[in-house]
Amino acid sequence: MKARMLLLTVALCFAGTALSFAQSPQMGTWKLDEAKSKIPAGSVKNSTVIYAADGDNVKVTTEGTDSNGKPLHTEWTGKFDGKEYPLTGDPTADSRSYKMIDEHTLELTNKKSGKATTSGRVVVSKDGKTRTLHLTACRRTARPARCTCPEPIHPAKRCPASRSTTNSSNNSSLCCGGPGAAVAER
Repeated sequence: MKARMLLLTVALCFAGTALSFAQSPQMGTWKLDEAKSKIPAGSVKNSTVIYAADGDNVKVTTEGTDSNGKPLHTEWTGKFDGKEYPLTGDPTADSRSYKMIDEHTLELTNKKSGKATTSGRVVVSKDGKTRTLHLTACRRTARPARCTCPEPIHPAKRCPASRSTTNSSNNSSLCCGGPGAAVAER
């Protein structure tokens, strides 16, 4: 009797996990709609993004091109809990964290050796047919008050105060560029 109850409990846990992923609007395959996107020249371009259940984790796989137009394949497996998990295939980052804001919104941060390289927000439309990624590129500089954004995102412009934060451990400034938005559809 105890074995049967344990087996039933485990089965229900797996079914519940699968059902929760299946109901998430983030899950599935997304294809880039370049006509609706505003991707700065020289930026990474993900032509396909796949969110899939992987046990009690989510696996995110991307196919696209790097800033030089060469093929790029990345993989990330983890939870949408704001913690960092390993990222493979991206030369500019070795970890990524996703934080679920609500059913339709995720925040993400990519890091290389513990330092932020990009951050952004993924929003799925209420009808679940369109996914928009707003991503900002980041660069560290030794001048906290005078952060110059990287090209080609904001050439020769200073970061607005709302997009520049100071890292207290080394008193460097984190400068984030923008704007850019990738729109994908099912």
